[in-house]
Amino acid sequence: MEDLKKKKERAKKIFEALDPIYTKEKTALKYKTPFELLVATILSAQCTDERVNQVTSYLFKKYKGPEDYIKVPIEELEQDIRPTGFFKNKARSLKGCAKAIVEKYGGKVPSTMEELLKLPGVGRKTANCVLGAAFDVPGVVVDTHVKRLAKRLGLTDETNPDKIEKDLEKLLPKRRWRRFSDLLIYHGREVCKARKPLCAKCVISRWCPSASPQ
Repeated sequence: MEDLKKKKERAKKIFEALDPIYTKEKTALKYKTPFELLVATILSAQCTDERVNQVTSYLFKKYKGPEDYIKVPIEELEQDIRPTGFFKNKARSLKGCAKAIVEKYGGKVPSTMEELLKLPGVGRKTANCVLGAAFDVPGVVVDTHVKRLAKRLGLTDETNPDKIEKDLEKLLPKRRWRRFSDLLIYHGREVCKARKPLCAKCVISRWCPSASPQ
């Protein structure tokens, strides 16, 4: 087992190498309010940010706030979000979230992990996305890219996202948690791809235990 000190050193080098390369935007999802970000993040499950942004460009004109999601028939909402996939589950989550936000939180998205996790369809990944981008609360977002890269880079031996989150939190200062997640996400999309990682053009391959020989 590699000791924590070595993992911290590797994580620091990876952060410093990737930080200048990728955009500083906290999310590629388009939104104006915390509630819109919550909706977009729920829709982004198993869907590209680009597709979500296409859908929300008209969705956010039709639905101004949580009350509108409560009022609309679920069949209509399903059709509006259909291009994002898994639209039946997502529609249920959106309606459940909207109802809980109105009834429990006065129509405003809560700003703590504990409260967000009480909303239907919201797990730690979604909560961390919203907390980091909308409220500047530090957190590690573990999506499919972060899960894959953290494993390949030898930063965790876990497969459970919640345990991966805890492992990554140990490696960097709290102020870097969200940015590190974003860097792994961007790098996973551009270079360290699922089926065929582009090790030859990877700027962090020297610190990667999984890198292919050059």
